[in-house]
This record gives sequence, structure tokens and C-alpha cells, in this order.
Amino acid sequence: MTSGAELADARLAALPGLPRKFAANETVSIGKTGIQTSLLAMGTGTVGSGHHSHQTALGIKGLSDLLLNGYEHGLRFFDAADSYGSHPHVAEALKHVPRDKVTVLTKTWARDAATARADIERFRQELGTDYLDICLMHCLTEGDWTERYRGVMDAFEEARQKGTIRAHGCSCHSIEALRTATKSPWVQVHLVRINPIGSFMDSDPQTVVSVMREMKAAGKGIVGMKILGQGDMRNRQDEALKFALGLGLLDAFTIGAESRTEQEDLLRRIGMAA
Repeated sequence: MTSGAELADARLAALPGLPRKFAANETVSIGKTGIQTSLLAMGTGTVGSGHHSHQTALGIKGLSDLLLNGYEHGLRFFDAADSYGSHPHVAEALKHVPRDKVTVLTKTWARDAATARADIERFRQELGTDYLDICLMHCLTEGDWTERYRGVMDAFEEARQKGTIRAHGCSCHSIEALRTATKSPWVQVHLVRINPIGSFMDSDPQTVVSVMREMKAAGKGIVGMKILGQGDMRNRQDEALKFALGLGLLDAFTIGAESRTEQEDLLRRIGMAA
């Protein structure tokens, strides 16, 4: 009888070999934004909603220490969101590193201009920073979102012109919203759900990858999320990482570790992927 480990090895071997070695802490460029950061972003929102996540459950010091451990290993990308409740934790970490050496990404649920403007100011206060590197509209589902939420888009662009955010974009939670985002010149950075088993994704992997190719051709920044399928591929990490790295489409990707051991194991796995 074939064991689970043997099946996993067979699936991994069936994936095309990677064109080169990767490192979690290698420097990447996010589309045409001019932002350079690490390949791996430190996620703070595993099962994140209601201002809580697995990472924020570690406490402000616990999560801040985890982010700083990543920084010591060369990770320069902090992935936060208002709905994760992780701003205070990121703010604590930012007190201990040069601000211009890290990329801070956050997300708002604002759906009107006034709320968007207020959120940008509040986020800057909560994070203790003059500017946000990347600010995204969070969890878009509507196919007509670029018309419906034009006011938010305008508010983000005003902030970019003022220098309070460096780049704007969105995270989508439907294939219709994702297709609309791909066609919008306003979207500079996409946060895209992608893994080989279609877990917590907008559509099947083949469909999402085809949309991602359009994004890449348009020069958009693409940051992958749900790389491990929100834990569904926790026991198939090597396969998930090889899939993500082999796409040749992601500028960076975010994964939320819950301990130093988990974080350092992830760094090792990315470096060993072949």
C-alpha cells in the first residue's frame, strides 16, 4: 500500500522543476510601484476577522517579537489589516527597525470616500508611521466594484499624490471582482488567493492563473495569499511552495506563521525548494 508520504512525494515530483533557487529574504520589486521588499511577507491574519487572528492571539509582544525575528532573518514585508486587529502589533515592531527598511501593507473595508480618508489617517496613527507603503481595498466581491466604489479609489489616489500611501490596490474574493481588478489601471497591487488545490480561492487554480497572467502582462504588482490554503496544505507545504514559486507570476507572497519555529521552517523550505 502507498503511504501518505509517498503520495506527497509523487505529487511534488510531478511539478515542473524550478528555474532557479529562491530565498524568502531575497529582494523583489512589486510591479511598477517602485517598492522593493522581501519575497516572503509575514502575514498577520490567519483566519483573520473581527479584529482578531491566530497571529494577534499571540499578543502585542508575541507577534511583534515574531515579526522582528523575521526581520533578523531578512524579511522586510509586514502584511497587516484593520480587520485582523494587527496594527498595534506591527506598530510595536516598527519601533525597533528603520521605517524605510520595511514594507507595510494594510487593508480597509471602506466602501465610501469619507471612510477611506478617515481609515488612512487612523491607520497611520495606529501603526505609528507617516505613510503606508501599500493600502488595499479589502475583500471585494462585486464585478462592478470600480464603479460602485469610485469614491474610495479617488480617496486612495489623493493619498498617493500626497505621499501618505505609496501604492494602492485590492484583495478580491470573487472571480468577477478579480477580473474587474485586472482591467483597472487604478489597481497597482493585487493580493491574489492562489494554491494548487483551489482552497479558499476565487475559482479553480487554472482560471485564476490565467487571470494572473493578464495582470502580469499589464505590469501589475502581484502578491500571493492563501499559499497554504489557510492551513489546508499545512502538511503539503513543499508542494504548495513549489507551485507558488514555479508560477513565475508572483512578485511576493504572504504566509502567516504562528511561532518562530514555524517561521524558520518556512524560510528553510523556501530555500530548499527545487
